[in-house]
Amino acid sequence: MTRRLAFLSLAGAIAIGAAQPPSPLAQAQAGLWEVGGAPGTATPARMCLSDVGVLARFEHRARSCSANTVREAGTMSVIDYNCGAAGFGHSEVNVITPRSIRIATQGISDGLPFNYVLQAHRIADCPVATRH
Repeated sequence: MTRRLAFLSLAGAIAIGAAQPPSPLAQAQAGLWEVGGAPGTATPARMCLSDVGVLARFEHRARSCSANTVREAGTMSVIDYNCGAAGFGHSEVNVITPRSIRIATQGISDGLPFNYVLQAHRIADCPVATRH
């Protein structure tokens, strides 16, 4: 009986330890986002995102990349990603609200360094495609 109780206590402790809060980026809402601060742009870019995590690899958003979350604390995530020959990046993502995110990102893109800070704001739901 004592062994069984000890086993159940251990199993409960493991289950409690395994329950982790959702990723800070999971708090952000999918939809139409306006992203400002990208080098060489005069106006913010608008992007319809079903996966807000794409913002963490903004420089390589059109590339196929693998990402690894290095650290999460509260509303902040640190993400390293690799896009093969296209380059790599390191981003610190701060979810200010589910509709406002700050991204500090740096790395190498097509053989050249990049380092900048983005401000992203969710402005609406994504437009529904019109069917004819």
